[in-house]
Amino acid sequence: MSAPTLLPDIGARLLYRDALLLVIDKPAGLPVHPGPKGGETLTDHLDALRFGLPRRPEAVHRLDRDTSGCLALGRHAKALARLGKLFAGSSVRKTYWAVVEGGPAAESGSIDMPLARRSPDPRSWWMKADPAGDPALTHWRVLGRGDGRTWLELSPVTGRTHQLRVHCAESGWPILGDPIYGGGPRGGVLHLHARALSIPLYPKRDPVRAEAPAPAHMRAALSACGLPDSM
Repeated sequence: MSAPTLLPDIGARLLYRDALLLVIDKPAGLPVHPGPKGGETLTDHLDALRFGLPRRPEAVHRLDRDTSGCLALGRHAKALARLGKLFAGSSVRKTYWAVVEGGPAAESGSIDMPLARRSPDPRSWWMKADPAGDPALTHWRVLGRGDGRTWLELSPVTGRTHQLRVHCAESGWPILGDPIYGGGPRGGVLHLHARALSIPLYPKRDPVRAEAPAPAHMRAALSACGLPDSM
């Protein structure tokens, strides 16, 4: 009997496909790359997305294991190089949804807060606010409120590790379920979702845009904050 999988049908989670690019809706709880502890990763499933090409696609950017939503994949080496340059700059627009505890008093704003690793150990992914750290900028706006929580749209301008999680926590409204920065329980479900990507991949065309629907694990909290049933 095979072990249960977080991704029984990766094809059903395909949001966009062309000759260079795939965008999938990654489920929460699935790491993108193999780690020292082993276990199922997205890489285990990528051969199913070759669509006739000799090699499997590869992720162009990172999503945390516990973050769901839009993940871009390059289909071959030239595509990976082209997409890598776009993601390394500021031309790709990333939009996230988060449900946070409490919430800001205003309806929109920005968080300009440099970040650095908590530990000098390069294997550590935990981050902290540090005036001497790398610049990190996030724009945000309120999409809804309810039950003492707030539904936020987060738009990171920079792409620091755990940027959105630290920025929200340090602002006084940690992301629901965050066990590292928000005091959530170990094994809790992080309410952070990569809602959309807008990628200017082709110079003479509109940017490629993909949207991932609200994930099942966030629907109750989002509905309490005003998410329509149709989204």
